[in-house]
Amino acid sequence: MHSYGCESRHRHSIFCIVPPHVLREIARRGNAAQRNAALDTLALDTTMRTQRMAFQLLATSAPRPVLTAAAPQVHRTIYTAKNAQTEPGTLVRSEGQGASGDQEADEAYDGLGHTFDFYLQNYQRNSIDDHGLPLIATVHYDNKFDNAFWDGHQMVFGDGDGTVFNRFTISLDVIGHELTHGVTGSEVNLTYSGQSGALNESVSDVFGSLVKQYALKQTASEADWLIGAGLLTFKDQALRSMKAPGTAYDNNVLGKDPQPADMQHYVNTAQDNGGVHINSGIPNHAFYLVATALGGNAWVKAGQIWYDTIRDRNLRRTATFAAFAGRTVANAKRRYGTTSAEQKAVADAWSKVGVKPA
Repeated sequence: MHSYGCESRHRHSIFCIVPPHVLREIARRGNAAQRNAALDTLALDTTMRTQRMAFQLLATSAPRPVLTAAAPQVHRTIYTAKNAQTEPGTLVRSEGQGASGDQEADEAYDGLGHTFDFYLQNYQRNSIDDHGLPLIATVHYDNKFDNAFWDGHQMVFGDGDGTVFNRFTISLDVIGHELTHGVTGSEVNLTYSGQSGALNESVSDVFGSLVKQYALKQTASEADWLIGAGLLTFKDQALRSMKAPGTAYDNNVLGKDPQPADMQHYVNTAQDNGGVHINSGIPNHAFYLVATALGGNAWVKAGQIWYDTIRDRNLRRTATFAAFAGRTVANAKRRYGTTSAEQKAVADAWSKVGVKPA
């Protein structure tokens, strides 16, 4: 029996950017090479996973370092797996060193830096765990590996198969998305199943998109609101669209994007932990509606409300869409006032996607 990496339910879930339903479509429709790459990606080596779990349990039981009052400082280390299944691998570039000449390593280095800066500058967050966590990434993982993932400890990037997927370091929003799983995990740690799992994925899409918008200095109306633009070899197609869920891709290898944009089209499925990568389109679209209604830079107000919400002690790990919506409305009120434009934009957005804030 295969261990489907990205559907893993253990405490240190492995969060992958490419959902299982996309890989299954490639396995169904692709040519022999594409099929093999997709199946190999789905069936990530079980032994590696078990070892990783053991290492992580050891790591998480270790005492936290004593914090000093020093200013937050990014600390990046990039390794290469040299197309094997090793973590972290061979050191390629350390913090402060110049470009290595390895495109994937340098893109990973820059992407980790952009994400660190985004959280620090906008929300005064000191790295992923808010305690200065050093950022580690492994590139060139496995052979033609069609994914990137956060394993609870570090980032891992495959090179892609070259015919469906480009290299996984190509999209800044993918890097921001994956690292945000670490942010969410250290705050509310939303249960990775059903609606709370879809919220977990959506929060990563929200902040992944915002990391890219911040780096490009884009306003909400200028942003493309795509997750994984440039990742697919198909022109103008991406993994997900927050602006118009269900329209990110449509081709003969991946099929058609199945994401719903509202509750009327919510997908009930047992696959992918209850459709966490599919139904995330609904809260994604709500965030897009808030951001565009408020205008300007989306990380300033809409992003702040969402950030307040994942840090909200009243948000439960098993939150439904309605419960999450209720906390976003409450946080908009608390920060901007009961009759504020911000609070109204949040309430209106949830109403448009068919979610009644609890």
